[in-house]
Amino acid sequence: MVTTGFSKPYVAKYNATGQTVTYSGGISLGRGVSLSLEVETPNDNNFYADNELAESESTNFTSGTANITVDGLENAAATLILGLGSPQPLQVDDTPVQMQGYGKSMEAPYVGYGCVRRTQMQGKVQYWPYILPKVKFSIPGDEIETSEDQINWQTQELSAAVQRDDTAAANWKLISKEGMATEAEAEAAVKAFLNITEEDE
Repeated sequence: MVTTGFSKPYVAKYNATGQTVTYSGGISLGRGVSLSLEVETPNDNNFYADNELAESESTNFTSGTANITVDGLENAAATLILGLGSPQPLQVDDTPVQMQGYGKSMEAPYVGYGCVRRTQMQGKVQYWPYILPKVKFSIPGDEIETSEDQINWQTQELSAAVQRDDTAAANWKLISKEGMATEAEAEAAVKAFLNITEEDE
């Protein structure tokens, strides 16, 4: 299948009690631009006998990094994924302004991440819920340019460390077994996995 689209990225706070994992406080991460997942595995452990390869232990997931680009990161999403503290009040003339601090109180939590992957194969378009059940985001940088004659669209690049979850299966990625007919169906599956309800939105 050829990937033809990426959309609807969501995050939710990760909670684990023993091998039971739950999610809470889910929110949209922004409008999806791109996702790349780099996976690290150990080298194959090969055993040779009679001058040939006799046994081999297959490689396995050890860690990963998800590089996610969204159109922009709103304060609510930044607060969740970076563990930002409470805003600080500021009075500008007669107008109160809330200033969001990036300071030593920051403590990025583990979160679950999900999005929709669109594919096409022999003319058939399908949508797939794509889940990274346990990730931790790094503090992103900023890139801001002055306005010129033509707009230079400036997106937000994010990086997250991917880990196995705490379930008995120790999953690090999940996708649906079958593709779905619409983006809305796949988005609903992502939101259901991350326990995102209408009240969260």
